[in-house]
Amino acid sequence: MSRTVIFDFDGTVALGHAPVDAYVREIVAATADAGLAAAVSEGLGEFEEGLSNAIDAYDVVRTVASERAIDAEVLRAAYLRSRALLATAEVPVEAPEGIVPFLQRLAEAADLALVTNAPSTRLAEALATLGIDQLLPTRHTEAAKPEGLTAIVADALLRGPVLSVGDIYQNDLAPAAALGADTALVGPLWRSFAARTTMAAATLPELYPLIEAWAGVTPDVPADR
Repeated sequence: MSRTVIFDFDGTVALGHAPVDAYVREIVAATADAGLAAAVSEGLGEFEEGLSNAIDAYDVVRTVASERAIDAEVLRAAYLRSRALLATAEVPVEAPEGIVPFLQRLAEAADLALVTNAPSTRLAEALATLGIDQLLPTRHTEAAKPEGLTAIVADALLRGPVLSVGDIYQNDLAPAAALGADTALVGPLWRSFAARTTMAAATLPELYPLIEAWAGVTPDVPADR
């Protein structure tokens, strides 16, 4: 029997507003909608305060764009252009504090996987920038979550317990919970869904001890002096 921990990418192991900002810039460049950036900024502020129905920052952008009658194909093309800049000086990404030693400890007790709806474009470069490319060797891109997560979790459950970690309850956790897997929610909406999860906190580092305990990571024992 082996345990599996499944991580989301954007908003979970990769942080920062730069990717979403790049997405907005590409939409503005394609539409010449000078008011879009301000409208998105307002929407993001509401999201961060828990005053929005959006499920993440990208959903804020999509909602604002839809309200401004911007075509879905325009959004798709703008998103792909923004991902081509991921983990460059123009669109940097940030790692949660302490994630490298955390994943190193976790990998000793569990199988680790990355499941994201994002394309593979510059994903390897982003993971390398974050210092975790060697720690997340199993990767599923364009996973079509939430539905696409079901088969991945079901397969992992055949080998043992599963913990799914992400920042969007509906996409990253609900399909796993429906199959009996454990769940860990991080991000601005953690309080809204905490009662439905195994564990939840505003940031991933706050959950390191709980995730390690779930996986059975052997705690460091100080040597006798």
